[in-house]
Amino acid sequence: MLTSPLEELAWRQLIAQHTEGLPEMLERGAVSAYCGFDPTAPSLHVGNLVPIMGLVHLQRAGHRPIALVGGGTGLIGDPSGKASERPLASTETVSANAALLRSQLERFLDFSGPSAARMRDNADWLTRLRAVDFMRDVGKHFTVNYMMAKESVKTRLEEGISYTEFSYMLLQAYDYLELYRREGATLQIGGSDQWGNITAGMELIRRSDGGDAHALTLPLVTTASGTKFGKTEAGAVWLDASLTSSYKFYQFWINADDRDVGRYQRFFTLLPRTEIEAWDKEVAEQPERREAQRVLAKEVTTRVHGAAAARVCEEMSDLLFGGADARTLSEAALVALGSEIPFVEVVATTDGALDALDLFIAARLIASKGAGRRLLEQGGLYANGARLASSDRTIPLDSLLEGGHLLLRKGTREYCLVAVRRG
Repeated sequence: MLTSPLEELAWRQLIAQHTEGLPEMLERGAVSAYCGFDPTAPSLHVGNLVPIMGLVHLQRAGHRPIALVGGGTGLIGDPSGKASERPLASTETVSANAALLRSQLERFLDFSGPSAARMRDNADWLTRLRAVDFMRDVGKHFTVNYMMAKESVKTRLEEGISYTEFSYMLLQAYDYLELYRREGATLQIGGSDQWGNITAGMELIRRSDGGDAHALTLPLVTTASGTKFGKTEAGAVWLDASLTSSYKFYQFWINADDRDVGRYQRFFTLLPRTEIEAWDKEVAEQPERREAQRVLAKEVTTRVHGAAAARVCEEMSDLLFGGADARTLSEAALVALGSEIPFVEVVATTDGALDALDLFIAARLIASKGAGRRLLEQGGLYANGARLASSDRTIPLDSLLEGGHLLLRKGTREYCLVAVRRG
């Protein structure tokens, strides 16, 4: 059923601004709407989830989303939000990145049915565009004064901006014209820093074809503490598990500030309004439980990495931070855990038991047997979550976890996962 997504986007706080006639256009019939994604890295990051979810909400309302991978514009670089010139990426790098982004975007959008999403790459037309034709057919519609008034250019005038990046606005405008002609696209969405580029495309459609097109921008997300969203001490939080593991991805959401978790549930999940507002109340009344963060982490990790990966992340998090029983962990969770905490392999040369202190030394949790005996007497050593008594000098092989694993701990937070192989 066709509906306008604006009311949904508004209560989710996902509207920065839009053109005046957009509500009426969305009510008249199904609209083809596109958003562009920059392939200057081999993965999308969590900041890209805002416009992605914008496309998701449009499709859920019965409109047709188009995900545009910038295989052509990625060779130039968008100056929006950048204080200095980007280094130019090679054609091979941009092409490889574009293919990776395409596979990530396919996780969010439905490519079947009456509102089937489409993937497009602007390299298909930009790399075939002749310079003289571009200057005649596009450049003639824009004055230098018009371009210099755009925020993405104004903020770079003092620092300096090359003609290459100065021309980016016209290339993005040309994308809008091409998608208007090829796909009937009459709506472009993007971050609030893209307003100038999007309205330039609207102007080009009006001047070239006499067409009517619209813009919708979504907010750029910052945290309640004022730091840039999606940045951690380890760097950006990527959607590709080889760059940011699914567990670290899950923990990013678990660690959301109480002041942010309600916004993030609105932005990045499809939870209904009544449920999100109930979680708002829960956070206000019982913030120490952090249940809203757990729901957020599960929802987003499931969408990005799949339900199985999200379950594994939940198990690992419950063990390391929630005091869960190690014996309940699945083998998949134990294998994943070995990538997140120190991990060693040992060979069991006997059938009955392993020397506990030898294991802790192999795990580098103690330096010597003397230090280990003192910790045993103090109750500071644990195996599979159980505190070892001073008399516990061996660990039976029949107490191993799934897949022959053993989880050792010193104190409250120093862990090592041991894989025991039979000799």
